[in-house]
Order: sequence, then structure tokens, then C-alpha cells
Amino acid sequence: MEIIFEYHDVTASAELEAFAKAQLEKLVDKYQFIHRADVFFKLENTSSDETGKISGVRISMPGPRLFAEHSSDDFYPSLKEAINEVEVQLRKKKEKMQAHH
Repeated sequence: MEIIFEYHDVTASAELEAFAKAQLEKLVDKYQFIHRADVFFKLENTSSDETGKISGVRISMPGPRLFAEHSSDDFYPSLKEAINEVEVQLRKKKEKMQAHH
């Protein structure tokens, strides 16, 4: 699977990329039909201390792409939450695919 990282107003981080790869590889083990993931990191101007660091994940596979993003005070939990949201979508997609077979 190909993983593409995009940073918007954020400095690239090897540790963050390694964390993202590890999380995404778990998804690919469960859902072999994934062929690409785009991971986004961006900062948002906000008055809250609990949000502002947004992580987004877009999954490419046969059919429509899946997308989720989450904002929190740190990129690691926001990325983990975005990946969890995408996994829920993947689970629904896989169930729908199995129902057609």
C-alpha cells in the first residue's frame, strides 16, 4: 500500500509518519483491498486548547474513497481517532461487499 503524507502549516515529522504507517498497516492486514492512503496534518486557528491539530485520512480502494478527520490538542490522538473513524467505514464497506457475494 502506498502512503502519501501532506503537511499544511506543519513541519514534517518522521515519528508522526512512523506512527501513521504502523496504524495504517493494521488496517491493511484486515482490509486487503486498500491500495493507497493519504494522510493530512494541518493546524487550525482556534481559541480552544483541546483542538487545532487536525489529522485526516483518505483511503483509496475499489469504489468510492473513504475519508475521516479529527481535531485535538496533539496530532497523535487526532490521527488515531481519524483512523478509527475510517475503520468503522471500512467495516461497513466490507460487510456490504460480503452481503453481495
